[in-house]
Amino acid sequence: MNTHYTKTISEENYFKNVRVAVMMGGDSAEREVSLNSGKAALVALQSQGVDAFAMDVSFKQDNETNICQQINSEKFDIAFIALHGRGGEDGVIQGVLEAQGIPYTGCGVLASAIGMDKLRSKLLWAGNKLPTPDFELVESIDVSEKRVAELAEQLGFPVMVKPVHEGSSIGMNKAVDKLSLSDALKIAAEYDEQILVEKWVTGKEYTCAVLNGQALPLIELETSRDFYDYQAKYINDDTQYHCPCDLTEEKQLQYQLLVLQAFNSIGAKGWGRVDFMCDDQGLPWLIEINTVPGLTSHSLVPMAAKVSGLNFEELIVQILATADNK
Repeated sequence: MNTHYTKTISEENYFKNVRVAVMMGGDSAEREVSLNSGKAALVALQSQGVDAFAMDVSFKQDNETNICQQINSEKFDIAFIALHGRGGEDGVIQGVLEAQGIPYTGCGVLASAIGMDKLRSKLLWAGNKLPTPDFELVESIDVSEKRVAELAEQLGFPVMVKPVHEGSSIGMNKAVDKLSLSDALKIAAEYDEQILVEKWVTGKEYTCAVLNGQALPLIELETSRDFYDYQAKYINDDTQYHCPCDLTEEKQLQYQLLVLQAFNSIGAKGWGRVDFMCDDQGLPWLIEINTVPGLTSHSLVPMAAKVSGLNFEELIVQILATADNK
């Protein structure tokens, strides 16, 4: 199979006459991850001759300079969004930029909002007859013993418990019985008013990046932990990434097609990443979509891009080019 990405722009002279704000940081639980992504993207853009600068964005209401004033105080032509989590990945910054008439990278307002909402992205996939694990919604004010018993009856064990609007696996836990389910719900309730309780899929975990309408090579994730959680992503040094993975060409094409369907069904544009599980029978189950994935040299999208023929600097310039696709 030809795994090389087809480049869509000339990287030699493109974007040499524009000023780019690399938006990073923010106020979400993923602030530190975002700063790392933004700094890596900034260095890559500058190394390619792009006039880029860092903008640490704040959405706090008590900030002396609100986000619109912050944007207006700087003169720039394009926003490179490296903000993860709430405010940066959920349509908020996208809406602000659209109101200001400033092009920005990645998905638009609606797709960003849906993609950040694990519940509504799953509802949309299910409505399009795309495979995603069974689930139940729990309100944070209803984590009673009665609700726990209902969930156990409806979904069985094990299950995955996750805040609906968080990323980087923050607040997520596996539950194997009523006691651990109750504990997991209480932890998730610290992060969100809505909690997703999802039927556990036993099998292999994969992720697939999408760039300008093309699915990049799949990555199989292997961790010693129960799942690919925050610890496995950012702290443990024994997490393994297999890219290219050992799937047959036919299977990889099948899964890539599913990823593109999932990506397109929420109206996603430009670039992103879709995570899915394959059960013991090899059946794929969509888990979630990331519309602003991590962008350090060790992140998943750059890993897949490298296998497809794009180095990190080329990938960042290609992502910058998605600002033209709204």
